[in-house]
Amino acid sequence: MALVHDPLWPRAGGWPAPEAVAGRVDAAIMGVPAWRTSLSPTGAHATPAAVREALARYSPTLLGPPPVDLNEALRIIDAGDVPEPDGPAGEASVRALVQQLVGRADLVIALGGDNSATYAVAQGAAAEGLITIDAHFDLRDGVSNGSPVRRLVEDGLDPRRIVQLGIADFANSVAYAQRAAEWGITVVSLDEVRRRGAAEVAAAALAIAGAEDGSVHLDIDVDVCDRSVAPGCPASVPGGLAAWELRALVRALAGDARVASADIVEVDATADAPDARTVRLAALCVLELLAGKAART
Repeated sequence: MALVHDPLWPRAGGWPAPEAVAGRVDAAIMGVPAWRTSLSPTGAHATPAAVREALARYSPTLLGPPPVDLNEALRIIDAGDVPEPDGPAGEASVRALVQQLVGRADLVIALGGDNSATYAVAQGAAAEGLITIDAHFDLRDGVSNGSPVRRLVEDGLDPRRIVQLGIADFANSVAYAQRAAEWGITVVSLDEVRRRGAAEVAAAALAIAGAEDGSVHLDIDVDVCDRSVAPGCPASVPGGLAAWELRALVRALAGDARVASADIVEVDATADAPDARTVRLAALCVLELLAGKAART
């Protein structure tokens, strides 16, 4: 369906390529269409393009007051997708592009792809701390979308600087829960996130992951959400976060300057509902990240 054109109603997305903008920018978008090591069959490689298309359904306007047009308030670039980001060579390409972008942008946003993307994106950003919004620990053995947190720890990330928000009952194993505890990872369960609220949870997570003003990578796994709002996530379950809860967490975390990079992962655009609700939620997460960036002082 063609979108209505109204010169007084600008649309989000469609940001210029890096070479079209001189100097530093506020935010850089990139695609990491990883999918080959997913534990579940997925078409997640189609998601970065789908999210970019969905962004055009939204306005870049924060109502305030006063209202703010993010396209005017922020300098944003889109570096396109990393081709074939899976495997050692692909991960090296992801790291290289992220490293290049963090040299120009205050916030780098990677559009996944499955959760394996988190490994190379966080390393490219030289993250000193990690916050995940995820129903799962991602501490599995091997190389898959279930292992990025374990791989980061084994490559040197201090597990005491990792905070995992939204970890859910019936979505994990005793063995991996014990691994998280033994390593000193801070785990905030789904029920605790709901009870404490976005502002309190975000502040506590940033104090741990961003200790001594270290840079933080934010991993946004959309399968933390209830399956009714995230049917395009293979591992989403009934009873997960509401869409508004995820959005509130993302904005609260992105409002802190220590969050230098983020990824949005585990959405399979090819398995979404006919109304594309999961992809549209992922696009709103992009805008919430930008809203947080605009609110930084």
